[in-house]
Amino acid sequence: MTRLEVTKTHKLYIKGAFPRSESGRSLPIHDAKGKVYAHMSHASRKDLRDAVTAAQGALPGWKARVAYNRGQILYRMGEMLEGKGEEFAKAIRDVQGVDLRAARKEVSASADRFVAYAGWADKFQQVLGCNNPVAGPHYNFSVPEATGVICVVAPDEPSLLGLVSLIAPVLCAGNTIVAVGSETNPVPTSLLGEVCATSDVPAGVLNLLTGQRAELLPHIAGHRDIDGVFGADLPDTQAKALRAGMAENVKRVRTIAVGADGWTDPEVAETPWWIEPFVEIKTIWHPAAS
Repeated sequence: MTRLEVTKTHKLYIKGAFPRSESGRSLPIHDAKGKVYAHMSHASRKDLRDAVTAAQGALPGWKARVAYNRGQILYRMGEMLEGKGEEFAKAIRDVQGVDLRAARKEVSASADRFVAYAGWADKFQQVLGCNNPVAGPHYNFSVPEATGVICVVAPDEPSLLGLVSLIAPVLCAGNTIVAVGSETNPVPTSLLGEVCATSDVPAGVLNLLTGQRAELLPHIAGHRDIDGVFGADLPDTQAKALRAGMAENVKRVRTIAVGADGWTDPEVAETPWWIEPFVEIKTIWHPAAS
């Protein structure tokens, strides 16, 4: 008797759970040879709203955590990602058609990126904040604080490293996230949800959606409870759609062009300047001792 292979249906990751899309839709993902490799949940506007609500609920607790503890959690995410390294590498190889060595290199760079921002978690404040010189018997401090709920829109490739590179600095600053993964290879996005579920990430801090960007971006741009958007290597029409939402509801939108070489360069993607767009600077006055 011939056994039929069971094709995995990957789900969304919202509030620490793995729901199917409320619409019931799924998308077939084909491997490099054209064979159906997996099915992915096709996130809807309602799924996006649910993810934003989850991120809002998790924000006070995540923002209030000691920066060192957020660094510990990011480090743990890197550990767990590396532990599932072969599964990630095979998903990248099979769908994108790259060789296994290149896929493993991307996985290693993704784990390293979590570790890099784990190190920045209790240090970026000294870089972005300062003790301002003022006249009079006072101290004046500039202190960075998290912006709020940030939507990350990942590039199609690199499917894993691009996603990790965008979410790590945003989490590092104390923000919560709704992330839309690669459209051409969303499998690593779903596997990253499994990393979160088995690490120390509190439910709702990181929510992962898969589907079609063109359907979700207008709702992301117009959603008034999304405080900022971080996207990279997006088509011009999609980047413009996000910026149009910024003009309407004054959310902070940053879309950048990184390029294939930039994602693996620590000097490009492991700096506090990827944290800076998603913090607000609070100014504190304090009387000086006489």
